[in-house]
Amino acid sequence: MSIKVEVFVDYVCPFCFLIEGAIRELKRDRDVEVSIRPFELRPEPVPTLRPEDEYLPRIWNDSVYPMARRVGIDVTLPSISPQPRTEKAFMVLQLAEERGKAEEYSEAMFEAFFQDDRDIGEDDVIIDVAAGIGLDRTEVAEALTGQERRARQKTYQDHAVNTVGIQAVPGIVIAGQLVRGVPSASRMKKVVDQITGQLPQPGGQP
Repeated sequence: MSIKVEVFVDYVCPFCFLIEGAIRELKRDRDVEVSIRPFELRPEPVPTLRPEDEYLPRIWNDSVYPMARRVGIDVTLPSISPQPRTEKAFMVLQLAEERGKAEEYSEAMFEAFFQDDRDIGEDDVIIDVAAGIGLDRTEVAEALTGQERRARQKTYQDHAVNTVGIQAVPGIVIAGQLVRGVPSASRMKKVVDQITGQLPQPGGQP
């Protein structure tokens, strides 16, 4: 039986993009079923970050760029200011999941923001990115204005915070167990092995 892995992401979080290779390795080496889950770091009315302020350049220089070099992904601190909100992009994620394209859509969103410097909070950009991975433009436009999808996104956000306990992303949940930080593929595989009984549980339990 496949182990369920939930990956909570925000499309403005570079670490969520940089961990994708580790997720692919986990899928390749272990019997897991991966689901992409939305978590907006700064939902309305929380102000989003600005690249011209001190915080983002410092984090990128200290942590993002070194990790990007380690995993071999070319990224650049986006110039969009303030950074976009991602509620609408997540509303389209619902459609992508329904069409079996959630991971492909998420990767395209990350690339649009961190490699192409596109404003993924804008409807036309979201539609273009979604159409680029094969989603129907009309359906995407409908998803962006659907009140049911907006309400569902709020439910997902509340669930992530209040039930799962997500406070930051990426948030990796393996068979209900929250793995904090930005875990490597080897760390995630170790958690899967412990759950499936191939390794002893912490504390000596089988």
